Amino acid sequence: MPPMTMYPEKGMDDRERLTRLWLEVEPTVQAYVFAAVRAVHDAEDVMQQVALTVVRRFEEYDDGRPFVAWALWLARSRIMDYYRKQGREKLVFSETLLRQFEVALTLTQQDRCARQEALERCLDRLPEKSRQLLEMRYQKDASIRSMAVALNSTAASVRVMLFRIRNLLAESVEAELAREMS
Repeated sequence: MPPMTMYPEKGMDDRERLTRLWLEVEPTVQAYVFAAVRAVHDAEDVMQQVALTVVRRFEEYDDGRPFVAWALWLARSRIMDYYRKQGREKLVFSETLLRQFEVALTLTQQDRCARQEALERCLDRLPEKSRQLLEMRYQKDASIRSMAVALNSTAASVRVMLFRIRNLLAESVEAELAREMS
């Protein structure tokens, strides 16, 4: 295996970069594999093969392409290998359908990443009190009642504040995404 190379512009080596990229796309790749391979244990085995292939071939990955597309392409190969080893002439899905599924998942993953980035930017712009309320509710899993006690308020007013913050965030994310598209 070649030595780890540094990516000064990103400040991380290949291993860190691979880990970050894989963690972002693993749920998408897993959905693809589990949709194509019916038996759960077999699908888990195929997922392991996909992960190993991604690690072994990471140096071949071209930064100019979405990582999810590359990982799904490798997954399709492992799925095809699985069916060949099973001695089945026919796949559950045709190769064409698997490719169409790859495209759809790639677009979904890219949209999810763009939406997540937009949400993070919008969260950064929220007033501190709003961020604290969201943190209490969603990171610390505080109940509405305990939040009301901590804020010396009523449960109804906490519900209203959270409702307004979520609406504001939703509008902000949509505006952010629309700005990016134009």
